[in-house]
Amino acid sequence: MAGTWIELTAGDGFKSIAYRVDPAGKPRGGLVVAQEIFGVNAHIRSVCDRFAADGYLAVAPALFERYERGVDLGYTPDDVARGREIRGRVSVDQALADVAAARVIAAEAGNVGVIGYCWGGLLAWLAAARVPGFACAIAYYGGGMTEAIGEQPRSPVMAHFGEQDAMIPVAGVKALAAAHPSAQVFTYPAGHGFNCDQRGSFHADSAKLARERSLAFLRQHVG
Repeated sequence: MAGTWIELTAGDGFKSIAYRVDPAGKPRGGLVVAQEIFGVNAHIRSVCDRFAADGYLAVAPALFERYERGVDLGYTPDDVARGREIRGRVSVDQALADVAAARVIAAEAGNVGVIGYCWGGLLAWLAAARVPGFACAIAYYGGGMTEAIGEQPRSPVMAHFGEQDAMIPVAGVKALAAAHPSAQVFTYPAGHGFNCDQRGSFHADSAKLARERSLAFLRQHVG
């Protein structure tokens, strides 16, 4: 699948960009892909490409555009530090406004899910609670989700966490699952970022299983 960059206009009028990939045939539905703290980089674009190959119109909004244009980082310690610095300036409400704008585009294909990774996992969780119109939400190692345990998602949620994730203790994951028994919460023998094949923490078996579960969840709730 070949993606293109499109313009997004949020509800507050801010214009940003998003990476869009259309499936080859009739779409099963739409999917908003929420980035990590590294921008809509090669990894996030490849995530979109793969979901488009599975039949979904995938849209990844560039959630740092309000603060810094064209952010596209790798995974070195310097990249991590820079990504965290930019994320620290981001208003969650504005990020969710851009997620909502991406949902409008993705809805051209029918029902829409939201999936997010790391910081984007938290945004997927918050979008399920605060942004109307999502058929489901999937969060991968959502940093901050265990602190946002009081949010009440309005759509079905699936979440994937690594048991060896130093940033998200398993005790917090268990508390999240207990507080939200209707959510499907899975843990894997892996660390943070286990889905990203560009990171040292990539864990192929866990990534494969999480993706199979996520696709089944999308088939059930999006199409």
